[in-house]
Amino acid sequence: MEPIKTISSHIVPVMDDNIDTDQLISRDSLKEVAKASFADMLFYGQRYLASGAKNPAFPLNDPQRAGAQILITGHNFGCGSAWEHAAWALRDYGFRAVIAKDFNDIFYMNSIKSGVLPIELTDAQCELLAALPATAQVTVDLPQQTVTSAGQTFKFKIDPLWKSKLATGTSDIELTSEFNTQIDQFEQDNN
Repeated sequence: MEPIKTISSHIVPVMDDNIDTDQLISRDSLKEVAKASFADMLFYGQRYLASGAKNPAFPLNDPQRAGAQILITGHNFGCGSAWEHAAWALRDYGFRAVIAKDFNDIFYMNSIKSGVLPIELTDAQCELLAALPATAQVTVDLPQQTVTSAGQTFKFKIDPLWKSKLATGTSDIELTSEFNTQIDQFEQDNN
């Protein structure tokens, strides 16, 4: 995982509530085992028209928002099925952080494990950020646990272990491998 310290970027607001994992990446995309990236599948049903052309009304297709690393959204983001592909699609698209009014618990953990920082802010704070012009910069500072833009700073909470994993880019497997000596000793003692 790529470590996260500070992210400075413009944002993409998709302010709907109850955006489920099937909206983030369609069930059919889960069959694509050879796919190296799920970026093109993110919000597929909304990003593209029936003809396959990009939907000009969908925020991810706004040229002024191209390259944004921060998604702003509503309540219960990531509800629905527990598949990790939804978090992978966000990461593969280039999002490093998702700021929401609140998250589905399983999706929240899948995001952390995938290297995407989930941030919960109040309704008013999310609405203020979503209303910023397309060119406005938002800065997420993980060590300070702040989101700053337009002269305002908002604090967010994150578990210290999860914060450390994201800040260092340490996966669960890497974290577990730090205990290989103890695991080996345990196995020897119990054989």
